[in-house]
Amino acid sequence: MTERTTFLFIGDSVTDCGRLDDPDGLGHGYVRILATSPELVGATVINRGISGNRVVDLAARWEADVLALRPDVVTVLIGINDTWRRYDSGDPTPADRFEHGYRELLKTLDAPLVLMEPFVLPVNAEQQRWRGEDLDEKIAVVHELAATFGAHLVPLDAALTARAVGKTAAALADDGVHPTDRGHELIAGLWLDTARASGLV
Repeated sequence: MTERTTFLFIGDSVTDCGRLDDPDGLGHGYVRILATSPELVGATVINRGISGNRVVDLAARWEADVLALRPDVVTVLIGINDTWRRYDSGDPTPADRFEHGYRELLKTLDAPLVLMEPFVLPVNAEQQRWRGEDLDEKIAVVHELAATFGAHLVPLDAALTARAVGKTAAALADDGVHPTDRGHELIAGLWLDTARASGLV
């Protein structure tokens, strides 16, 4: 059982996973897996993911969905929609704007932080371009912010990409972005690895 009492997870659809339709409010993804793990027995686990969110959307709800809840540990997974909207809507989020918005959020916190890399596991030719043209810069921002704020970093993009070698990416994220059950299991495991190593659980 962890000594930490409230773990809050915030981000986009990868975190959301239908939480609003779940009586427990956890959704059916990695947050639920973590909430039922032995390491978090006795803790309060809160899911504040919302599908489609970008950094600017987190800023609009940060006070109500994070600060007002006074969590003991905050985990953030954001960025893939800041990349995706460039390609499906012609609405890019430049890396400097992403960095500024993300930094302003983290400056408001005094709880331990876990930052997770946004990721893509390309399943088509267009997604092959995303990382080099856009997402790599945002992953670098997450690394920089983790170092600046003393946050614990979960290398999702690197780890999931490595695990997709020799398999189809779709086995972990069938559309390249939204994890399958196996993908969520891996995300939960990677979070736990980081949390154990850093003494958060």
